[in-house]
Amino acid sequence: MTSNSDDLPTRSPITDFTGSSKRNLVTVYSRHGCHLCDVAFETLTSLQGELDFDLEKLFIDGDEELEKKYGEQIPVIQIDGEHHDFWRVDPDRFRSSLERRRQHR
Repeated sequence: MTSNSDDLPTRSPITDFTGSSKRNLVTVYSRHGCHLCDVAFETLTSLQGELDFDLEKLFIDGDEELEKKYGEQIPVIQIDGEHHDFWRVDPDRFRSSLERRRQHR
């Protein structure tokens, strides 16, 4: 875990990730103070109980590489390290994407 200039962690796991191949890891790349990021994270949190996945939020603030890669596209959503979407989370699209990933394991 690293810190940004505000001494806040840039990697904040929300649930314990055990490394088990049975649970998917959903990552939200975010910025501090990003309203769309908060909404996307809340949407994913509301789906977590139903769909059984691990969720983490990573702040790109102060990370030159991530800021260059994602810029203003945040929030960026990844499922198991692969790009899913950016800006908004459509629950139906997310469910479908997660199910496809699970079928291809």
